[in-house]
Amino acid sequence: MECKCRTSSPNLVLYSYWQSSCAWRVRFALNLKGLSYEYKAVNLAKGEQFSPEFEQLNPLHYVPVLVDGDVVVSDSYAILLYLEEKYPQKALLPDDPQRRYLNLQAASIISSSIQPLHMVSMLKYLEEKIGPEEPLLWALSSIEKGFLALERLLKDFASSYATGEAVYMADVFLAPQIAVAIMRFKIDMSKFPTLARIYESYKGLPEFIASLPQSQPDAGQ
Repeated sequence: MECKCRTSSPNLVLYSYWQSSCAWRVRFALNLKGLSYEYKAVNLAKGEQFSPEFEQLNPLHYVPVLVDGDVVVSDSYAILLYLEEKYPQKALLPDDPQRRYLNLQAASIISSSIQPLHMVSMLKYLEEKIGPEEPLLWALSSIEKGFLALERLLKDFASSYATGEAVYMADVFLAPQIAVAIMRFKIDMSKFPTLARIYESYKGLPEFIASLPQSQPDAGQ
């Protein structure tokens, strides 16, 4: 299926790295909202995030960073909230209060309690301080603990997607996280049937396909 996602042309620039799951969330959201953007690659493997130019955009040296004219927003969670307020087309948060805050809760679990615990920098630090076997065990434990919480949180609300029949913010965070868990850490998703089912739905979305790491201009670099 062809992604007809970039239909409008605001002055958006996304600083991204193809393998960053945090940047992946933002690419997925931009596609869902139909927002065109300029892709600027920041090669984390080569340390380009520590350049003086990038440090002015984000002193923490992380991607993604979104530039919208004079506005600079870093951190994927903050970027998605900014996009939701500035560009309300194709809402990423439902009107229903319960489902709205369910989406925010799921996104928060991933952004604060799963993804940061298996960042490359975290795993390298653990390897240096503890030993070569510990980082993988730590990552697997962190992901499975978080997925168990999400499974319980969403099982009574999920349908084709995390909180129903529409793609919302929880899905934008879940899709890349599940993909990373499967491809990089070989997580057995049969333990999490709700998450496994909705991930199959994501795989058919043109906006998700267009956001895949291998589809980015800097893929393989």
